[in-house]
Amino acid sequence: MKGPEKITFRPEGEDPVDFYVLEQTRIGGYNYILVTDQEGDGEAMILKDLSRDGEEEGLYAVVTGDEELSAVAGVFENMLEDVDLVTE
Repeated sequence: MKGPEKITFRPEGEDPVDFYVLEQTRIGGYNYILVTDQEGDGEAMILKDLSRDGEEEGLYAVVTGDEELSAVAGVFENMLEDVDLVTE
């Protein structure tokens, strides 16, 4: 079985950071990815792609709004088996 896709983020003025993409979805015209910094169990974040269609590089922001975070986390929980996302 193939492991999760590994992607590298290059924040301006900071060292590159690697994340593993656990799942992705599109809601309301936006792409969302569920990522973690390690394979296996660990903390995960939901990132929203704010880039425009056709742009070569993605512009991602951490989802922090309670309503949006709860809604997207619910979608990811339904997509993945045996996963509970805590949105605190």
